[in-house]
Amino acid sequence: MTASNLVPVPIPDRVAVMIGSCMPTHVLHAEIEAECAAREVHRFRGPLCTEDRADREHALSALARANKVLAAYNPGLTVRPDRKR
Repeated sequence: MTASNLVPVPIPDRVAVMIGSCMPTHVLHAEIEAECAAREVHRFRGPLCTEDRADREHALSALARANKVLAAYNPGLTVRPDRKR
C-alpha cells in the first residue's frame, strides 16, 4: 500500500454528524480519546524529566486503549502518535 498524496480537507459539521451517526457511540468516544492522546504524546519531545516521562507513558497507554477499540471496529481508524496534522 502506498501513501496517498491527497490533501486533508475539512468537512462541514453536518457531514461530520451524519458520519458519526453511523458509528457506535463507544467508537466515537474512542476516536476522540485517541486524537487527544496522540496530541498529548506529541507534546513531549526531547530530554524528559521523570514526571514528563510518566505523563507521556500515561498518554501512550490512553492511546493504546482507544486504538484497541478503534481497531476492533475498523483497523483503518487507529491513530499513531507520530501522525502529522
